[in-house]
Amino acid sequence: MLKLLKNCDVYGPEHLGKRDILIAGQKIMLVEPEIHGYRGLPGVEVLDMQGAIVAPGLIDIHVHVTGGGGEQGYHSRTPELNLSELVKSGVTTVLGLLGTDGTSRSLENLLGKVTALETEGLSAYMLTGSYQYPTVTLTGGVLRDIMLIDKIIGAKLAMSDHRSSTVTVDELTRLASDVNMGGMLSGKAGLLTIHTGVRKGMLDPIFQALEQSDVPVETFLPTHVGRNYQLLDQAIKLAKMGGNFDLTAHGSLKEDGESAADMVAYCIRQGVDLDRMTMSSDGNGSQPRFDETGRCIGLTYVSPAVLLWELRRGVQQLNIPLEQMLRLFTTSPALRLGKEGVKGCIQPGADADLISLTPDLQLTHVIAKGKVAMKQGRLLMKGTFEE
Repeated sequence: MLKLLKNCDVYGPEHLGKRDILIAGQKIMLVEPEIHGYRGLPGVEVLDMQGAIVAPGLIDIHVHVTGGGGEQGYHSRTPELNLSELVKSGVTTVLGLLGTDGTSRSLENLLGKVTALETEGLSAYMLTGSYQYPTVTLTGGVLRDIMLIDKIIGAKLAMSDHRSSTVTVDELTRLASDVNMGGMLSGKAGLLTIHTGVRKGMLDPIFQALEQSDVPVETFLPTHVGRNYQLLDQAIKLAKMGGNFDLTAHGSLKEDGESAADMVAYCIRQGVDLDRMTMSSDGNGSQPRFDETGRCIGLTYVSPAVLLWELRRGVQQLNIPLEQMLRLFTTSPALRLGKEGVKGCIQPGADADLISLTPDLQLTHVIAKGKVAMKQGRLLMKGTFEE
């Protein structure tokens, strides 16, 4: 089945201007100022985008697709994420992971969920591990998980947080070494995502691991680094060493009147290479609130829709160019996944994952793996048991 998208204002994420896009199956075949000869042919679906913004589908690299939480007991575990919530958020590629609970939330269930999301129409990958160390795995080892299980591209760990294991620098180094080696031997990203809190030291263990080993700096991906500017400055230092970091979208203004988009503006002023930064939603992960003693006093969870909220704030309120904000959700996370040129871009040979936005950046269309998942704001792709 061929699809021809006419009259697109393409951000690939660089601004290409008016283009037509030809899709064959799950792949983009042509991106040209005008494509002729296909209209009216049998088996060709033509979509006139009428000058709307067309960008790559968003990539969310930190999503608790099987739910998270549990900080207030079993009743506080957050629900699984439905396919439609991702589609309505413009997300066409997702990286699933576990959170605080690596016991009642299992890797087996996570593998089943990302496989289901893939079957239902999106692209989905996962990380082994959880907050805890020693790392929970499926095969008995992190390296084995990455090498032997197709969906697993790396591992997860937490540090500098009162809910995390107190890993030593040696333990962190060994884990990063296994992740790196697993990625090398399997041809995958080899990514170690690290939930980072603001306890003493913050990113110091990563810097110490880099000093005492030959683990590539790109192996480490600290996330939630926008908790405060001291932590963010450490992340910027890591980026300027050739490393990467991930900001968590807030989807609202914090008490200080800022959001993750404000952190992006700060990083741009500091000269951070946008290829070194990503923004993810922490979707369906718990959002606990703690008092000054560390006691949990409230709990909620967020939707991946926070990504579009931050995109709009960055462009409309902070005057960050659209092509720059888009990179945080497209080309940069594609690099982290080891999918450069395949995901997060609009070019021949790339996967046909696209979104369409109005001039005020409201979502109207979603195409995932070449299939229309949303059309003119109407949801067409849902999970198997969604009404």
